Amino acid sequence: MTAIANDYEYEQVFSKQLSALGQAGDVLLGISTSGNSKNVARAVSAAHEREMRVVALTGAAEARLESCSHRKTCISAYPTRQTARIQEVHLLTLHCLCDGIDCMLLGAE
Repeated sequence: MTAIANDYEYEQVFSKQLSALGQAGDVLLGISTSGNSKNVARAVSAAHEREMRVVALTGAAEARLESCSHRKTCISAYPTRQTARIQEVHLLTLHCLCDGIDCMLLGAE
């Protein structure tokens, strides 16, 4: 990651890795409190180029990551604009996703 940031630019730290390793059918989970992080937006674009699905966790309603396509699911913490509240919503969402995946893989308890 540091080599990519050093040799290219920080905005490509995720997209370069996705371009090399991402495969059609994989899922990218993009997290941006503002919803406008350039490195996450580039990762989303790279994921779409690789025909990956995208789940985007964002904050603001006017977020760049909010412009959904048929391969993207957006979960926004809007209407709050407070960073702490947005990150709390993201944390809860991540715990719910992990619980759901556990249930799918291991069965419900």
